[in-house]
Order: sequence, then C-alpha cells, then structure tokens
Amino acid sequence: PPDLVFRADQRSGPRQLLTLYNPTGTALRFRVLCTAPAKYTVFDAEGYVRPQSCIDIVIRHVAPIPSHYDVQDRFRIELSEEGAEGRVVGRKDITSVLRAPAYPLELQGHPEPTPQPGPPAWTTPPMARHFQENPRQQLATSSFVLFLLTGIISVAFLLLPLQDTPGSQLPQVLHVSLGQKLVAAYVLGLLTMVFLRP
Repeated sequence: PPDLVFRADQRSGPRQLLTLYNPTGTALRFRVLCTAPAKYTVFDAEGYVRPQSCIDIVIRHVAPIPSHYDVQDRFRIELSEEGAEGRVVGRKDITSVLRAPAYPLELQGHPEPTPQPGPPAWTTPPMARHFQENPRQQLATSSFVLFLLTGIISVAFLLLPLQDTPGSQLPQVLHVSLGQKLVAAYVLGLLTMVFLRP
C-alpha cells in the first residue's frame, strides 16, 4: 500500500499487514527501516523473499497515545540481491499515521484528557450527546444477539437429517442437503473464532 493507517481503537491493537511480492526469478533480501523505531514493532523486519513468492510483514504500533495521533512516520523497504555484496535493487518509502479513535474518549469509559495544543480532537455536539446513551454498548449487545441467533440456527441445521435419510419422521421440507450442512458448520466455526478471540 502507498501508506499505512493505524487506528488507535483497533480491538487487537493498532497493526497493519504489509505484503512483499517477488516477481523475479531469484531470491531477494529485504529490510524494513523506520524513522520512529520506538513507536513500532516490525515482525520479520529482515529476511528473504523466495522467487515468484510473497511474504507478509506485520507492523504493530506500540505507542497509541494522543500525542502520536496524526503524526506521519516513514517506513523504507529495501530490496537487495542475495549474496555477500547485496546490491540494492529497489526501495520503497511508505508513510504511516496513527488515527484517533472513532468514538470520543468519554464514551469509551476513559476520563477526558487535559486539552493540549495541536490539532482539534473530534467531539460530539452537545445535542447529539443527549441522543446517544452508549452506542458502543448497544452495538456490542446487538452484535452478540446476532451472533448467538446465527449460532443457534447453524446448530439447528446441523441437527436436521440429510435429504436422502430413509425412515425420518420429520417432513421432507426439514431435510437439508450436505452443502447446507457444510455451510452451517463453516459459519459455526467462524462464530467460535469470534467468541474465543481475546
């Protein structure tokens, strides 16, 4: 991507995925450099990309504090030939920025910070605050109910008999195909991942 945008309110922490492609016929060595290394952790900051292959690099912002919001940093990716000489064959500069949370801090349960000079923070107009009691909690509750209903429906599909099952006491309308059962099992697996996610 031309730039990396990190969100301070990402659930698993502000992180981005960077994919390096090697369309050449030889292995290339890569290095990821940064103008602010104390603010980021780069997993697999250097290594090799095999010919006709790609590699994913995870970049995590480790200091998502208000003073770092909207500050541009730069990453440089250097590609060099494999070997002792390691002639640089390409480089790419990517800008990085940390964006403020989508919701104001008082709605997240944090005390409001003291005002600091700098760009103005996004705030809800006073009339709009009156109408939104706690949108995050409402969203979380409605999502949980939706996931729970989807899970119950998926389990019900898995318990129904197959279309070709002889001697079933249920009407033919309630018999499902193997494909429908596979989809229900897949959805149930996805929901399990959602519920077990830290």
